[in-house]
Amino acid sequence: MTHKIEQAHRYPEVGSPFFWPFGIALRMGEQALDLERKNMKFLEEVEKTEIEKPRPQWASPNREMYRLHTFTLRDFSRKPADGEIPTFVLPPYAGHTSVIADFHRKQSLVETLLDNGVSNVRLTDWHSATEEMKDYDIDNYLEEINVAVGDLGGRVNLIGLCQGGWMASLYAARFPHAVAALVLAGSPIDTQAGSGVIKEFADGLPPGFYEELVASGGGLLKGSYMLEGFKSMNAEKQYVEKYVELYEHIDDPDYVKRTENFERWYEYTINLPGKWYLQVVRQLFHDNLFVKGKFTGLGRTLDPRDIKCPLYLLAGEKDEITPREQVFNAEKYFGTHKNHVVTALAKGGHIGLFMGNAALEHNWTKIAAWLGRQDARKAA
Repeated sequence: MTHKIEQAHRYPEVGSPFFWPFGIALRMGEQALDLERKNMKFLEEVEKTEIEKPRPQWASPNREMYRLHTFTLRDFSRKPADGEIPTFVLPPYAGHTSVIADFHRKQSLVETLLDNGVSNVRLTDWHSATEEMKDYDIDNYLEEINVAVGDLGGRVNLIGLCQGGWMASLYAARFPHAVAALVLAGSPIDTQAGSGVIKEFADGLPPGFYEELVASGGGLLKGSYMLEGFKSMNAEKQYVEKYVELYEHIDDPDYVKRTENFERWYEYTINLPGKWYLQVVRQLFHDNLFVKGKFTGLGRTLDPRDIKCPLYLLAGEKDEITPREQVFNAEKYFGTHKNHVVTALAKGGHIGLFMGNAALEHNWTKIAAWLGRQDARKAA
């Protein structure tokens, strides 16, 4: 009896009908209350990251230089030295925002470059395609990249991440004089090499499948379609394991914060122009026209041997999206002398190449130093 009176003093609200459910939980004991609290926290996190889907935020200070049709040019520079060649980053354009390159404090490729001597950093913040952009093709993107390079002085160090890498390579083949050094990370250049899942999809599914995807999106490839495709590549992880892990760590603030940051970027999608997407699937992935020297960009057949600048190739040890052969084979097709080619293998998978702590600490610090040496060599 005394125990019940003590409980009543601790929880006086159980006398109100509004709080009867809590009174029932009280009768079940403190463990039930803890379980209910945990359940509510878990559901709130799932709603925040996968239902509300807020837009990802940049981790580093930057300014918007200007907006073109295809991207916003962002400046992350920190007092660049006189004469320093701008480093121009092309993030992936594959259904997610460019924030992958500046994901989180201490987990940012941009921050790593800035902290390791690369002071003049610009980046393409890709736009989600609108209905007016549905007929844009690769030429539209090469054109506007060229506008930005011209405004940056006409010569840049170019960093391409994943899809941004083949875009950077096409640009370097079309305007070789404009690229002082080229870094390709997780970039599918020889798209028929290895056994990546993207290659399997491009080769195994009929063209009509991709055309129907675009038609169902009103002439656009919806970012939500791409997200579901990425999730299906690792369905058990994406639909079961990550929720179990979140529930198990719901009382760990650091774990929850890391999950929020990643899911905020991963779940927020952008659309792609349908014409651009179909051109990429057919001409670059299925037919592999670029390394064959048969791809036409801005009115000219592009020859990868015209790329003769210093070249740094970074691949992921466990990358299932872009296998290492697709990246490293660039050395076979580009015109860069072997003495000016660096190849490196990073631990982890595809996304880890751009935001993983191991790759940032062990690989991108070396890339920053390499870029500095290229600038010094050119100045000399």
